[in-house]
Amino acid sequence: MSKSTLAIIAGISAAAGSAATAAILTSRSQRNESPTVTPTEGYPPRGNVATSTSPPPPKPAPLPTPLRKEITPPVNPTGVFQYGFPGPINDLRPNLSTTSSFDRRTRNPHWVAEHITAASLCANNGNRSHSTFVEDESVPEKFRAKLHDYFRSGYDRGHQVPAADAKWSQDAIDQTFLLTNMCPQVGEGFNRDYWAHFEDFCRRLTNHYPSVRIITGPLYLPRRDAEDGKWRVSYEVIGNPPNVAVPTHFYKVIFAEDGKTGGDVSLGAFVLPNARISNEKPLESFEVPVEAIERASGLEFASKLPAQRRKKLCEQVTCSLLVRDYADRQKDLIGKAPPRRFPLPDRTS
Repeated sequence: MSKSTLAIIAGISAAAGSAATAAILTSRSQRNESPTVTPTEGYPPRGNVATSTSPPPPKPAPLPTPLRKEITPPVNPTGVFQYGFPGPINDLRPNLSTTSSFDRRTRNPHWVAEHITAASLCANNGNRSHSTFVEDESVPEKFRAKLHDYFRSGYDRGHQVPAADAKWSQDAIDQTFLLTNMCPQVGEGFNRDYWAHFEDFCRRLTNHYPSVRIITGPLYLPRRDAEDGKWRVSYEVIGNPPNVAVPTHFYKVIFAEDGKTGGDVSLGAFVLPNARISNEKPLESFEVPVEAIERASGLEFASKLPAQRRKKLCEQVTCSLLVRDYADRQKDLIGKAPPRRFPLPDRTS
């Protein structure tokens, strides 16, 4: 990963602004400009022989590749698989309300995907007060996060897909309480505040789009050492024994669909630090190119979405939070106050 990409994401913190991000992105795009290629590249001019009207000198013919005899190796490295496949294994888990991939090393999900519509949010057949946090027994015991790992850790069990997005079924809302849908999150000022407002923003997108798909997950980003200027990844680990990683950041990639077959998709990507964030901080200051999240996470999110179908989410709607009482949060993203389409959400994660 290039240092410029690290700077794009690692620079996004509670104190980082959109101006700094824009400056970094501008410098990166300048470095990525294609160099000018001359017709005679690789053949420097000699005297006055080569001119603008002279044809380039012929390229030397490639040397023939010598034939190689088929080699029969005396060893068999893959024979170790007879004792078991080392991995990695990503524990893909499709549920009613989520689909996720679990990272056994960090005991956190790689990503959790969800799909919301105005109709799904309008249904009110589940109540989070009837749900409890549970360990996910589909993950082998030695690799799963445990309930006691969070005990007195100082961190919330932070939903990646919020319970409020799955109230169409009690079973669906129960599945959002699996620990494979959780990561350690700072509580005051983040999970219970700015992150909850961000989740509400995603729900309000259904006032403008008939279908909204969201992928959420953790990041472990480097920081530049103030003394030697080198980049290092450092994060806390909780539990006894300590094995659940505390992410440094969280991302959301949003696909807001216009509902037409082969239609436009408004794409938005955001990276937020796992830290207290002032409610005054503009949401757009955390917007990044989706490619930056892909480089940082090792994942791909939109490789099959053609460029001609892509729209920038924050150019189509107002990317801002409504930090108010829930009764005031249903205002339309473009500033109007439409009729309520679904009940007021409960507290999210």
